[in-house]
Amino acid sequence: MTEKKQDITSRELGLEIIELIRDRNCENIRMLDIGETSPITDFFIIATGTSDRQLRSLSDEIERLGKKIGQKVYKVAGRDGGDWIVMDFVDVVVHLFNEELRAYYDLELIWGESPVVEWEKLIEKK
Repeated sequence: MTEKKQDITSRELGLEIIELIRDRNCENIRMLDIGETSPITDFFIIATGTSDRQLRSLSDEIERLGKKIGQKVYKVAGRDGGDWIVMDFVDVVVHLFNEELRAYYDLELIWGESPVVEWEKLIEKK
């Protein structure tokens, strides 16, 4: 059975992914709107997991969620290591980190000019 691509915005895709990440107990979840800052994507989602096993399992779930709503993940990197997994949905890029690498790479500082999306309020409205 093939999944039909749904017409959802990149923001809606990001919020769907964040709900899943939140429900799987990741911490310090951020959604950065980098669309005005960079041509590479619309949103970065950044989250910290508690273990490599959790991050690998979560990346599998995110990929299944994408398929279910017709949003294919085009590239996944780091799944074997499990300390920093990057999932590229083109308009949304998901970064799943362990605590140490998240602090080391500090993507929020690098993309500090990008607005932070107040996703908690947006999810409450759904």
